[in-house]
Amino acid sequence: MFKVILVASGKGGTGKTSLTANVACALAENGHRVLAIDADSGLRNLDIALGLNNIVFTFADVAQGIVPLSRAAVPHPVFPALCLLTAPITLPPLSEAQMKHLMQQAKDMGFDYVLVDGPAGLAPEISLFALVATQGLVVTMLDEASVRGAECIARMLEKKNIIRIRMVVNRVRPNLLRHGAMGNVDDAMDKVGLQLLGLVPEDESVIACGSSGKCLLQQKRSGASTAFRNIAQRLDGIRLPIMRI
Repeated sequence: MFKVILVASGKGGTGKTSLTANVACALAENGHRVLAIDADSGLRNLDIALGLNNIVFTFADVAQGIVPLSRAAVPHPVFPALCLLTAPITLPPLSEAQMKHLMQQAKDMGFDYVLVDGPAGLAPEISLFALVATQGLVVTMLDEASVRGAECIARMLEKKNIIRIRMVVNRVRPNLLRHGAMGNVDDAMDKVGLQLLGLVPEDESVIACGSSGKCLLQQKRSGASTAFRNIAQRLDGIRLPIMRI
């Protein structure tokens, strides 16, 4: 089934882009064709997280018919089943019909998943991609500000009629969690009102790999990389227990 998953967060700093990049790699690793779209116009950095450069065309170029997706999408050097479509510097006016045209091209090219790395907060790109998303994924940390932002973005996605929206708690610090210095996962689920798709522990390797353009999944098979692989499998419908942190 063709799935378009809009990845969103209520505030910056939740690790949404790193999560999008690594889950996209994990899905490609599992044999799926994946199109990762950077939807953060002006602040795009999904290319850095994936270790890609020299990207010319954007999702706006494809949606407007300036260039076909087959020419604009840039394949990943390690996971050839994964391609990237970046964001424009400035978001032009785009219609629902143009967005559907973009997604139809992705479907026609045989992509199984489209993962959209949306900007933090309630930016216009969130509403734009919500027009074509089949699922939503809200990324949060456990601090009060992140949870409040996650609740806000969850309600917004619900109003856009996205039927299936789930939550990932990212950058969890076990020591703070055990000592009560970080919010409780169950409380966060109650406040945000979403099903939990996964927990990802804080892992310095995520920052190190992202900054150097290396793939975390190749460098490490524990910690955050295990969590990302588990999330990818759950997106695929495989039942797995939530990672114990």
